[in-house]
Amino acid sequence: MIIRSFIALSALLLLPQIGWAQPEVDFSNYDGPLYAQIVNRIKAKVSARLGEGRNPHDRYFIIPFAYQNRINDPEYSHSFISVIRVFADNKEAKLTPGLKTRTYKNRQFEAFTISWLPRDFTRHPHLCVFDGPGSRVNPALNKCPVLPGRNFNLEETIKLATHDNLTVAMWGPYEIAKPGFDLGVRRKKLLDGGTIKYRADDRLYRKDKIAINCFHAMAGLDQLFPNGGLFGTGFNMWGFNGTARVLIEYKEKANYKGLLLEPVDVKNDRYGFVYASKRNGSVDYHPMKEASAYHR
Repeated sequence: MIIRSFIALSALLLLPQIGWAQPEVDFSNYDGPLYAQIVNRIKAKVSARLGEGRNPHDRYFIIPFAYQNRINDPEYSHSFISVIRVFADNKEAKLTPGLKTRTYKNRQFEAFTISWLPRDFTRHPHLCVFDGPGSRVNPALNKCPVLPGRNFNLEETIKLATHDNLTVAMWGPYEIAKPGFDLGVRRKKLLDGGTIKYRADDRLYRKDKIAINCFHAMAGLDQLFPNGGLFGTGFNMWGFNGTARVLIEYKEKANYKGLLLEPVDVKNDRYGFVYASKRNGSVDYHPMKEASAYHR
């Protein structure tokens, strides 16, 4: 009896190591590029929300994202968000300046992404976050430079994730009210204006509107530089933690009431896209309940 119990306990302890306890991964779209998988999922989810009937007024949605590696290195982590406006059916719409109009299933929509990174990040994808002894605690000791920033689109951002085989998390789509969409448009215009620079550790720079990181670029859309995390600095707010913190802010802050039109569960609403080197093979990192596999 003792031997059987020991064998059973040993098997349970080994489950995570041999992969039996790992959640299932969907390989049905494995041969498609990750960007296409993500866009198709967004389109399907938004279309289901709109339904087959007539859409009498504009509808607005946000899709928060993050990517990171297994140990959540800040150098390999990023938070970003896409915003969508679906036009009402059979009504002439006033288009948003600077946004392209697209069509899906005979419905027109606008979309943009807030993904704030160094301008030359595609050529030099090595993020400087903390440089110098004690820089994580004391921002004055951080030697990382302040860099020109750029707001990347969704396709560019996903390519950065696939370059290092990172795990991508997606929340939503969540429906929002028009003022929420307008806040997002204003934030995009601010970032595109070229006055704000990029720095991953922005503790000494965001107050004077010099530089911000990806988390603060998408958080607090009515307050340019909100605080959050340890010591109110945003410290450790990167990757999945960063985007989850933004969603909590959207959900709980009084000045956001009425902008987010549905409940949010930051853990259970999360869907993953995980790297696998071969079809039906093991995946590098799968911390979510549901995920699809990608390899390019």
